Amino acid sequence: MDFGISTFVTDQGIRPDVLGEALEERGFDSLFLAEHSHIPVRRQSPYPGGGELPSVYYRTLDPFLALTAAAVNTSELVLATGIALLIQRDTIHTAKEVASLDLISRGRAAFGVGVGWNREEMADHGTDPRTRGALMDEQLQALKAIWTREQAEFHGTHVDFDPIFSWPKPVQTPHPPIYVGGESPAALRRLAEYGDGWLPRPGTSVDELRRVRDWLAEQGRTDVPFTVFGGEADADVLKGYADAGLDRYTFLLKTLPEAETLSALDELARVAADYR
Repeated sequence: MDFGISTFVTDQGIRPDVLGEALEERGFDSLFLAEHSHIPVRRQSPYPGGGELPSVYYRTLDPFLALTAAAVNTSELVLATGIALLIQRDTIHTAKEVASLDLISRGRAAFGVGVGWNREEMADHGTDPRTRGALMDEQLQALKAIWTREQAEFHGTHVDFDPIFSWPKPVQTPHPPIYVGGESPAALRRLAEYGDGWLPRPGTSVDELRRVRDWLAEQGRTDVPFTVFGGEADADVLKGYADAGLDRYTFLLKTLPEAETLSALDELARVAADYR
């Protein structure tokens, strides 16, 4: 079982270039960065974690810029969004950003996506929360077309463009892996149809992982790696996932200044060593 880190990189924590180098030095295989473009002052959507919305949500750096910085002093670290709010993004610009990261990192980008929870944030981008799933499905199809065709076009209900040229193309073929976040029936259908990896949240049971593996196999998808996203350093939980054959577990790293972050990573590396 591989181990990675999921975190919020902000203007108040460790720099992403320093973080990337520290992760690779300690044997972590991946870095998954969260995204929020902004947080509306007037918000009705409840924070899924309960209570007040943590301050890191207000201060995230652009994930693609931060991951590019993390790429500079690393050579093997997987550089991933966890998650990119694709439904709030322009599809064509996003295709270029992902492909550019993959080129600059020499083929180490991974694209984690989800439909999000903050309806007011979506609305500010002109996204209708009621149709965000259908929008994402079309966006994923359009992204694949842009990444894999010299002249790409897509004509859907929510995404529509005539033939375009767009470079760079990704280094990875056919494109960087798409990790689909979420455990709902809609998310799992999206995973089976468009995804290359699954990003279930912590608390997803071992039995559910096994059920989804069996269900995917019934869909002809026996090639889908699972990454549990943003979990705690709980020995019993880790043992259960390791015994179940989980591919990767990412620890949720608190956003802290550099010295405190490096100490926290040292401790997480010691925990991970027992399961490698």
